[in-house]
Amino acid sequence: MTPTRPRTTLLVLAAAAAFGGFVATGARELFDRDAQAAPAPPALALPAPTVGALPASVAGQPLPSLAPMLARVTPAVVSVHTKQRVRVSPFADPFFRRMFPELTQERINESLGSGVIVDAERRLILTNHHVIEGADQVSVTLADGRTLQAESLGSDPDTDVAVMRVLGSERLSALPLANSDQLRVGDFVVAVGNPFGIGQTVTSGIVSAVGRSGLPGLGFQNFIQTDASINPGNSGGALVNLNGELVGINTASFNPRGSYAGNIGLGFAIPSNLARSIAEQLVKNKGVVRRGTLGLESQDIDERLSRALGVPADGGAVVTRVYPGSAAERAGLRSGDVITAANGQRIAGRDALRNFEGLQTLGSRVTLDVLRDGRRLQLSTGLQELPRSLAGGELDPRLAGATFAELPERLRAAGLGGVLVEAVARGSRAAQNGLQPGDVVVAANTGAFADLAGFRAGFTQRPSELALQIVRGGRQGVLPIR
Repeated sequence: MTPTRPRTTLLVLAAAAAFGGFVATGARELFDRDAQAAPAPPALALPAPTVGALPASVAGQPLPSLAPMLARVTPAVVSVHTKQRVRVSPFADPFFRRMFPELTQERINESLGSGVIVDAERRLILTNHHVIEGADQVSVTLADGRTLQAESLGSDPDTDVAVMRVLGSERLSALPLANSDQLRVGDFVVAVGNPFGIGQTVTSGIVSAVGRSGLPGLGFQNFIQTDASINPGNSGGALVNLNGELVGINTASFNPRGSYAGNIGLGFAIPSNLARSIAEQLVKNKGVVRRGTLGLESQDIDERLSRALGVPADGGAVVTRVYPGSAAERAGLRSGDVITAANGQRIAGRDALRNFEGLQTLGSRVTLDVLRDGRRLQLSTGLQELPRSLAGGELDPRLAGATFAELPERLRAAGLGGVLVEAVARGSRAAQNGLQPGDVVVAANTGAFADLAGFRAGFTQRPSELALQIVRGGRQGVLPIR
């Protein structure tokens, strides 16, 4: 591959959304690091802050303390300890790594997070995907100090939900799940987890927002936002209401200065209804989440389209392509239609539409509000299954041996588009052409595409010459395929 100068910098976490799982050795580095002084901001005359007060009673019972409720909650919240074996070589070049394998050393990476027991009988724990990602060994420590081994039943990186099963026969406590759709801004909530690995910790606050999305680098989003402190290590822990019911799985905090700059009251949790739906699929489908798709491509409304269509720039997503045989075609959607809402939820643009699709289960019924030639209409359809991967040989013999997959949503939310090269068979034609696992195909001379379905559609007529534009290691290049 001949690398060319990148036109854009690959964003991984453009807004520094700080995930809670963290490498344990990093905690020592944090406390050993000298503090750096920052210039003091100019003094401002601000009104005295208003502080939320706990209600006097819940369900008619006086509430002088949260302790009785937490006595029921904390036994179901666990600390998650993972170990991952990694091989480290002093050489960055694969050629030298193969020449000098004796210089490669094995290292154990350890990390800490949190989890919630949600089914004591089946011994199931909910946590975040990023807490157990790549782990070779997982153990959980209960509030009473017992440490038990656990196994992963599956995880979904696009919603950051994972399910584990505790091994053994010890008695466990579980949390009941609330209906998170009933949460309102201003409801009091309590976060329980293992921040910084110091032990189980409880923080409290209110629900600051519901249905929060649009955060860069965090996959499909429908977050509960809270001002309860969520710090590194809290990930996978419980967000509960004052009845001690699980309303969310803590997943991230937001701080422009980075994950160790301290809590600033911007924490995010996965709603319990979404976590329950994903977990049920992971258990039922042996670790796989089956998603539905409309089968279309769309774009945001720019200034020119806004004037032509008579709608605001954030007034919907313009359909640019409808795939043959798709749910969108069955619904009667056409290129040029503007989708303004889905199931009553406002669609501000392409990313909002994709986020809505990603949160729907297979077979879900969707009603779309559409603007067509100045007329407003509603179209309904059921979603079809989103293909998870595609064999390169089915597209073109020159790609035989490569497997293409949908780009992880966290990368797509960070501004990258295209498809992922998931695997490349050794000695295959794709390997001989220079494709490598982890490459991101962002463009091809077969036509524009935004996802796996669009990439496949470009090979309806096989091109005589084939070239792929890929991103590898943060650099872009053009790869001729022969």
